[in-house]
Amino acid sequence: MAYIGEGDDVSKRLYQHARSEDQNGKDFWDRAIVLTSKDTNLTKAHAHYLESRFIMLALQASRARLTNGTTPPPIVLPEADVSDMEYFIEQAKIVLPVLGVSLFRSPRTTLVGSNSETAESATDSPLFEMALKKSGITATAQEVDGEFTVIEGSSARPKWTGGEGHSYTSLRAKLEQDGTLVPTPDGSAMRFTRNHVFASPSAAAAIVAGRSANGRTEWLIQGARRTYGQWETEGVEEAMKQEVTNE
Repeated sequence: MAYIGEGDDVSKRLYQHARSEDQNGKDFWDRAIVLTSKDTNLTKAHAHYLESRFIMLALQASRARLTNGTTPPPIVLPEADVSDMEYFIEQAKIVLPVLGVSLFRSPRTTLVGSNSETAESATDSPLFEMALKKSGITATAQEVDGEFTVIEGSSARPKWTGGEGHSYTSLRAKLEQDGTLVPTPDGSAMRFTRNHVFASPSAAAAIVAGRSANGRTEWLIQGARRTYGQWETEGVEEAMKQEVTNE
């Protein structure tokens, strides 16, 4: 979950948001990232423009559920100011992932559905598939820009069967709570309503299987018998050969 806002007095806003929900605060957050300028060249109009654009980018990336009540449209600015603000945004998108914030980073999974040669050359990853044949469950995924992304429309086991207290129990519950996983009409499985980035192939495999799973062996290249682990190892070996050749 995330909230994006602008304010003249940031400390005052943070104090307000630190209140409980019944006091019009926001209980969910545990850290805040503040973006400002090196001088005083950000006006209130600029701040409103940035707020709107960052909300739009976060919605497009679908990495978090925003608690913003509204999505204000970008206000009209002179062309030169728009250019400056877009440059500000591009710089923020470079800096924020370094701080571990990938809220605005959109996976390039639009390549799924293209021919495999184009998709693999653009993402450095083939399409992976994981199937639970007895349950009729199939999920697809790609590694995009170094991140393992399960594709919208993939299915998962209807319930978590891995026992309580497992490291992925809370993640599974969170994905069901925020609407990333919803039951299919017949209740036989859960379905991914959006692309979702996981910390590792094993995390993705566990959520799909509803139990602990080794993603390096569970995910197979679609239409082949090569595992994710084999594909990854081949990539490392190829990179080492290339490095030796360059030397």
